[in-house]
Amino acid sequence: MADCLFCNIVNGDVPSTKVYEDNNVYAFRDISPQAPTHVVIVPKEHFASLKEVDNEAILGKLLMAAQKIAKQEGLDDDGYRVVINTGKDGGQTVDHLHLHLLGGRYLEWPPG
Repeated sequence: MADCLFCNIVNGDVPSTKVYEDNNVYAFRDISPQAPTHVVIVPKEHFASLKEVDNEAILGKLLMAAQKIAKQEGLDDDGYRVVINTGKDGGQTVDHLHLHLLGGRYLEWPPG
């Protein structure tokens, strides 16, 4: 989608700091990090949000990418959080399915 920020990041039209990439997933550092490590993980295929996903495999690929990135970033021993915001009330601000991988400090609960 030409007007989608994350599609443009995946395509290289908008710069990002790449952390991970495979055939289905692209991950990059968040430009407004909420923790010492804050990585955004997106499917290369456009889905507006979790409620629109009709491909079970992509959800598994996103979570497996989160696991690999957490290990790569040194978060797997102390822990990390994976968040999917869906819709306005869920806090989603970009209409492209994405996961936030947060770590590097103790993360309070509830989050807000």
